[in-house]
Amino acid sequence: MFPQQNRGKSSLFSGSIPTSQKQRLYPLKGISWNQGKIKYLLFLSCLVISITNIYPASAHKVEVAGDVGGTLHIEPNDNPRAGEPSQAWFALTRRGGRVIPLSQCNCQLAVYAQPYAAGEPPLLEPELEPVAAERYQGIPGAEVVFPKPGIYQLQLNGKPVSGARFKPFEFKFEVTVAGGSTQNTRNSRNVNGDLVDDESQKLPLWAIALPILGFIGILVVVLRSMRGGGE
Repeated sequence: MFPQQNRGKSSLFSGSIPTSQKQRLYPLKGISWNQGKIKYLLFLSCLVISITNIYPASAHKVEVAGDVGGTLHIEPNDNPRAGEPSQAWFALTRRGGRVIPLSQCNCQLAVYAQPYAAGEPPLLEPELEPVAAERYQGIPGAEVVFPKPGIYQLQLNGKPVSGARFKPFEFKFEVTVAGGSTQNTRNSRNVNGDLVDDESQKLPLWAIALPILGFIGILVVVLRSMRGGGE
């Protein structure tokens, strides 16, 4: 008799609890039904934050001409700044991945300020030297000091020396140069003729607010989904 009475009291008690009180007593009930949706929304939140990251990811620039591929990297982090020395290096490889060192290439580097007219002399002609970078040894490299912020073109021409076997090539890499900390860029003109204000280098407010608002919006959707599953 006692077990039957206890079961009756338990059933009666559970049936008398309002839905709102059940939610407070069992706040995690129903989450398992929405785990897939929650995981997906959390993934989207991470994606939004990564896309709106205020610091651009560095990426090497790659060009191909004939049977030669060329990869440009500029230290630091492919983000050169005006008035500051930047180390540029070119990873040259033949088809199949074999590295072409500077000793096998008669290479010349020319730097032009964009835009430039055909036949116009280069702004800079840095001297190339063999450098070791990442997994490459003896590849062409040069120190470049860009005079002003703006867009530049690095043109690398090369042909094989006696005994080397690859076709002559010409690579054109476009490089964007930011204002340097060692010069006063306020109200000065860059190489493209546009005004460069030092304040423009600061992060705009929308770039800060966008990822925060996106995360809050996704969090609200997750909480509503959890509440709906609990009902």
